Amino acid sequence: MNRDTYDAEARSHVETRSEGDVRIVVMAGEFDMDNLAALRIAMDPRAPGVSRFVLDVAGVTFVDSTALGVMLQPALERPVILAGSVPARLARILEITGADSAFATAAGVAEATTMSVPPRRG
Repeated sequence: MNRDTYDAEARSHVETRSEGDVRIVVMAGEFDMDNLAALRIAMDPRAPGVSRFVLDVAGVTFVDSTALGVMLQPALERPVILAGSVPARLARILEITGADSAFATAAGVAEATTMSVPPRRG
């Protein structure tokens, strides 16, 4: 297992690890246009050898539209799965924007790494 930790600013934290060809990204705190460097690296849609992204968003307190765009970018070609409990504020933003339909969901990270996800239609 490969483990990297990125600290964008005191307001946010991104931790990544790989399990085989699955990239697990744990997000915590507030994400906006001023502190997305670590999230951009973690969610790189061109990342070689990554078949899916699993986002643990339980610790997210705020996501602006720019951060949502970073979360969505890999979903154009690979599954992006929200794992665990999605905070109410984030769930509302996903619903309002219609972005909720771009993400699969799973009860937890373990399920998200192995669940069957329909292929993206391009």
